Amino acid sequence: MSDYLESAKEAAQAAGGLLRANFGRPLQVDANEAHDIKLELDRRSQALIEDLLLEKFPDHAILGEEGVRGDPESEFHWIIDPIDGTVNYFFGIPHFAVSIALRQNGKIIVGVIYDPMKDEMWEVETDGVPLLNGQPIKVSSRTELGEGIVSVGVAKSLDSLDRGLPLFDRMARSAKKCRMMGSAALDIAYVASGRLDAYIESQISIWDIASGLLLVERAGGKVVLEPHETEAEKFSIVASSGVIDLGL
Repeated sequence: MSDYLESAKEAAQAAGGLLRANFGRPLQVDANEAHDIKLELDRRSQALIEDLLLEKFPDHAILGEEGVRGDPESEFHWIIDPIDGTVNYFFGIPHFAVSIALRQNGKIIVGVIYDPMKDEMWEVETDGVPLLNGQPIKVSSRTELGEGIVSVGVAKSLDSLDRGLPLFDRMARSAKKCRMMGSAALDIAYVASGRLDAYIESQISIWDIASGLLLVERAGGKVVLEPHETEAEKFSIVASSGVIDLGL
């Protein structure tokens, strides 16, 4: 295991412990928006991860919702979501994760997703075997959409709603089941594990999905990313087993 992967796992577990300890307790809300919530705990979890990583790799940069910390000219960018599924967390729904990836010169080389409530840790590095709690994982072998489970994500923008809801309707009518689960990181980890056959979202930030991109590919799946027309670090994504026919 590389120092990068080991450090990402340690930081994810530390942040996960913080989230687990505060789950179900009163929370300070920084911003309560129409379809989203920003918590003080987001900032605290982010700072904890940043401090742990920059202590070991002071010449690296860290990218997240709060912007860039560290050396922005570095070839190494840690991409972090300290609580992926903040709305779930706030409402006491135990479905959220800590997401940490490392990108070197534009290429993801490390990915870690940690679900602190289930104590499930997904991990992968370049040319490595993708693991869930130390055990190898692979994508689903189902080929028929009518036998598969698809998660469709919808962001808070009107454009995302206009694109996502018709897709959800289509998948709900075609797949065995269609889900909207509230954590992109866990959606993509579930695809890598064979729990889901596909995860689709029309507009998502890189810090929500970066940790799962290499995970799905190394587990035998396929990821299609299309950059947003105007917003940097935003994409549409289709992550799937690569063998199921989604009809897209």
